[in-house]
Amino acid sequence: MALADILLIWLAFEAAYAIRSRMPLERAFYILDPVKGILILGAVGAWVLSGYWLAVYDEVLRGRRRMVIWRAAQQSLAASAGVILFEYFQRIDLSRPFLGLFLLFAVGGLIVFRLAVRGLAPRFLGGDASRRYVYVVGTGSTALRIGALIEGSEAYGLRLLGFLGDGAGIVQLAREYAVTELAGLPEILGRQVVDEIVFAVDSEKLGELEDIFLLCEEEGVRTRLHVDFFPHMHSRVGLERLEGEAMLTFSGAPHDEFRLLMKRLTDLAVAGVALVALTPVLAAIWVVIRLTSQGPALFRQERCGLNGRRFTLFKFRTMVEDAEARKAELAHLNVKQTAFKIPNDPRLTGVGRWLRKFSLDELPQLWNVVRGEMAIVGPRPPVPDEVAHYERWQRRRLRMRPGLTCLWALAGRDRLDFDEWMRLDLDYIDRWSLGLDWWIMLKTVPAVILGRGAN
Repeated sequence: MALADILLIWLAFEAAYAIRSRMPLERAFYILDPVKGILILGAVGAWVLSGYWLAVYDEVLRGRRRMVIWRAAQQSLAASAGVILFEYFQRIDLSRPFLGLFLLFAVGGLIVFRLAVRGLAPRFLGGDASRRYVYVVGTGSTALRIGALIEGSEAYGLRLLGFLGDGAGIVQLAREYAVTELAGLPEILGRQVVDEIVFAVDSEKLGELEDIFLLCEEEGVRTRLHVDFFPHMHSRVGLERLEGEAMLTFSGAPHDEFRLLMKRLTDLAVAGVALVALTPVLAAIWVVIRLTSQGPALFRQERCGLNGRRFTLFKFRTMVEDAEARKAELAHLNVKQTAFKIPNDPRLTGVGRWLRKFSLDELPQLWNVVRGEMAIVGPRPPVPDEVAHYERWQRRRLRMRPGLTCLWALAGRDRLDFDEWMRLDLDYIDRWSLGLDWWIMLKTVPAVILGRGAN
């Protein structure tokens, strides 16, 4: 799919250029060859990166038809934004009709190609030459579920041959399948084509199957092991290597290195641009705080970051200078179960109350983002005293780099109770994607401007 995108976007660019250069408009349009080559490379890169970013390539065959169309449009809009930004920073003056034609041809080409692939894939993948014949080891609920998935994928080249178990029998799915004793596997491999064997058995039975694994290895049969050792775990599972030693890895938070790298690069770009653009605002706030109350303009506090790492968080000071010393005497006003939060906190200064309402006191944390201690989007960083009182299920929110904004900022901010904060943060970790980050960032802007839900 990525290779096809490279060709399709190149053709879309050339088609848009050829049509626009011949259009009888007031301004003649042409691009010098070196610039044209750079633009094509940039456009191709933007589309492919957007495809990986939004994970659209994984959904072409398995997603619904209308979802394939929508995701192609999403990918093209994201990539077009990248091309326009590239054009702006490089000061390349591109014709708007050309850009419109380019986007139209790109979206149309991707949609037509991907729908054609969906229609033609069964014809090619389901042919005799590419068909893969599969046995499933096990007869439990997991094995039956895997068997049903394989059976439902026949159009794409998978063919379920049957099941291997402790005894003979019949399994009824959409069709009937024979259950053969594992001891008969050598004879099966000798008389029929078997491309793959999927092991879907309980963990305690794996030790008994060592000879079967060795047999498959000797025969050269590909084996797959369904990871169901701890059926109630929701961790993502992956196979990694340490100097050649295989490690089966369980991760309770996102660990896709490419997408996490893209997230980090996005954080650096957004924070860097924001710091430069907001320098006059930051300076003005600093001056106002110093003129209206005693004490430094910046407030520093120790917070817990990724996996509990301690770091110094920066904020504009919104309270009186001795606010921390007065915390104990105001503890009876706290309305949160674990976090410390007082409605209409008497320690707030007049300017501080206004800064908090519009979250302007958080702007110095852009520097924490640049330093890598925080992200633009992520669970808010807690203080160590708060973490010490976490319940076990709440500690998983520390497995994601803390951020300036997250889902709870869109759902009511200070109006939410503590457990709801935690659930929204864990929901973000479980559903994380680069697209979700951008959605949260865009939704946060009006929430902050209107000052909704802040105390």
